[in-house]
Amino acid sequence: MLKRLFDIMSAFFGLVITLPLFLLIAFFIKLDSQGPVFYRGERIGRFGKSFRIYKFRTMVVSAEKLGGPSTAADDPRLTKIGKFLKKYQLDELPQLVNVLRGEMSFVGPRPEVPSEIESLDLEIKKIILSVKPGMTSLATLANPHEGEVLRGSREPHKTYLEKIKPEKIRLNLEYVNKRSFWLDVKIIIKTFFIAVFR
Repeated sequence: MLKRLFDIMSAFFGLVITLPLFLLIAFFIKLDSQGPVFYRGERIGRFGKSFRIYKFRTMVVSAEKLGGPSTAADDPRLTKIGKFLKKYQLDELPQLVNVLRGEMSFVGPRPEVPSEIESLDLEIKKIILSVKPGMTSLATLANPHEGEVLRGSREPHKTYLEKIKPEKIRLNLEYVNKRSFWLDVKIIIKTFFIAVFR
């Protein structure tokens, strides 16, 4: 109950405070390339329920048809403004809407595409999907810039599966087992400092 109340209040005030930034980013996205301002890809939430995630669009239109689900920092599908948004994780800001709607929380395992969830062991999937996905997580703190790890890879998604996914799963399970309101607060504070000071 405390977690949900925190999510609602923080997401509401976050959207109010960042509205001018939203408008500025939207302007540059439209100026940079054709297509919508927002990307709304399918993700799997708590108890396996599907939802549409809100992100600022960082890629060319129909990018999903041109490549896999993993995005390297040098991915040719990224637009000019998209590279900037990804670098500073500003593309994630619209997920405040998902938090307000109750589809996500500020802290929890990062939401995955259906194919990634289906590839998980049944017991692991059950544990991870027992909580709402989050805007940030222990895995985010451990590897805040996945795109840089994938930079230069000929097969970004294969590299993701080998170098990033196993540790992400371990940390997601650790979060579910140890979760508490104060752990969430610590993760949010650390995420803020990483985003600001890189």
